[in-house]
Amino acid sequence: MTQTLDLFPIGNCAASGLIDRAGRLVWACAPRVDGDPMFCALLGEEPDASPDVQGFWDIQLENQTKVEQRYLRNTPIVSTLITDDEGAVAEVIDFCPRYRQFGRIYRPLAIIRMVRPISGTPKVRIRARPMVNWGERAADRTTGSNHIRFVGGATTLRLTTDAPVSHITSERLFRLEKPVAMFLGPDEGFDADLGATCERMLSETTAYWRGWVRTLSVPLEWQEAVIRSAITLKLCAHEETGAIVAALTTSIPEHAESGRNWDYRYCWLRDAYYVVQALNRLGAADMLENYLAYLRNLIDRTGGGHVQPLYGVGMEPSLTEHFAEHLPGYRGMGPVRIGNQAHEHLQHDVYGQIVLSTVQAFFDERLLRPATIDDFHALEQVGDRAFEMHDQPDASLWEFRGRESIHTYSAVMCWAACDRLGNAAAKLGLTDRAEHWNARAAQVRATIESRAWNSKLGRFAATFGGDELDASLLQLVDVRFVRPDDPRMAATIAAVEKGLRRGPYMLRYAIPDDFGEPKTAFNICTFWLIEALYLSGRSDEARQLFEEMLERRTAAGLLSEDIAFDGAELWGNYPQTYSLVGLINCATMLSRPWASVR
Repeated sequence: MTQTLDLFPIGNCAASGLIDRAGRLVWACAPRVDGDPMFCALLGEEPDASPDVQGFWDIQLENQTKVEQRYLRNTPIVSTLITDDEGAVAEVIDFCPRYRQFGRIYRPLAIIRMVRPISGTPKVRIRARPMVNWGERAADRTTGSNHIRFVGGATTLRLTTDAPVSHITSERLFRLEKPVAMFLGPDEGFDADLGATCERMLSETTAYWRGWVRTLSVPLEWQEAVIRSAITLKLCAHEETGAIVAALTTSIPEHAESGRNWDYRYCWLRDAYYVVQALNRLGAADMLENYLAYLRNLIDRTGGGHVQPLYGVGMEPSLTEHFAEHLPGYRGMGPVRIGNQAHEHLQHDVYGQIVLSTVQAFFDERLLRPATIDDFHALEQVGDRAFEMHDQPDASLWEFRGRESIHTYSAVMCWAACDRLGNAAAKLGLTDRAEHWNARAAQVRATIESRAWNSKLGRFAATFGGDELDASLLQLVDVRFVRPDDPRMAATIAAVEKGLRRGPYMLRYAIPDDFGEPKTAFNICTFWLIEALYLSGRSDEARQLFEEMLERRTAAGLLSEDIAFDGAELWGNYPQTYSLVGLINCATMLSRPWASVR
């Protein structure tokens, strides 16, 4: 079975994992999403490549012939039905427990797998083979009467089960005559009836997620796609600190043998801004509030100085990039990277994204903690930095490693920081500060309109004084820098579409970078094009292209970062928050109103 990104994420905002189409757990990190992947088969060898392959956890039937998978409705709980050649069927339920208990959310570092006989008497084999130190070796094991401890890495995990422990340690085939429960979690005793407790956890986790979904204001059309995207965006939150990671994986290449293998298990302030923006459109304020706490802590730490484009989920500033030498990579396409050198970059758009994420708190009466005047004054330090850096070179949102320019997108985001601070000051009744920030916004706008506008080509350029095309120019409408009916924007959209569109899909840019010419399209850019088409009056084209993107989702209803020009295969880290944000935003924009069916 060739590795693909056709994977079902599970999680609880503390633990997460990816289940493949054979029902195998092939990716899960501990003790955090950016930790050591104890289950790392996604970046290693195929589980059945040889008897000695490690890094996975599977549940197989003897002579199995069919595997069917689905999410339980409106949850991140996966049901896998496995059928053998005699028609016997077993169901595997995979989830990470999450529900309210003792006045707080219970979300342990834990994965529960429950195996149930559905018909006949299936014969099952369970293989749990975690590794330590990024695939260096198999985890050591000790056993008790009802548990297996996996030790040797940064985290010791305990698999508690009501199946005979030797059936699992020996990977013995046995008759599944009654349900089996397995709780992989902290190295602690399980002082309760395991089967009954796991069933209760399943019921309460199901109720939690369905209750959360009920709070969403979804569009009339494409509800299932939007709900699945929203749930998965929430899985990308590290709730303890409020961080939101860009993806759950590292080092899935942007295209075959590209070397463009990046670790995305960190909090990019840009990506997180887009996530909270999309979920706000659905009315999900809980992630916004938690992320704002993360931002406030970062603002305090920087004290008005340089802000990195990304941080660890625990606000770690240093994410030194190095290689995992013991893992061959996705389909053998290394390298496998740990850390991300982009933490050293200058990316000035980040100041705008901090302000844009935060400014809603000055207006939103739903929030448990509305923003205060003190918050505003702290945020002004970010605005000062945005104003200072708006006409300075940076690595751009695309994180070029070998060159710097003054990028239009970064400058526009710095303008947005000043503009929105003016709005917040007015809301707080701080007239002098509103005038101050509005004047600064006007000054930055004048600079952009003078230096980013290419009069010879009659359009905006991606860099000051340049002629490059960049899909981020499509975002000038979204941040309200220009109106969608502005002739300058129409000319820019036409140029971007002509220069960067490949069939239905969009490139970020077409010029060679540090790794050569891009060979796949970037999914969020296609969604940006859909928005631009709709806003410029081409709504039928926008809907058609949106439907095309929906067809490219995995069986789990999700997207990765990139897609082949022919649409045949997804590439890049998965699930990608950028891509799911684009899906939500476009569905909300394109859908018929609810009033049309009332």
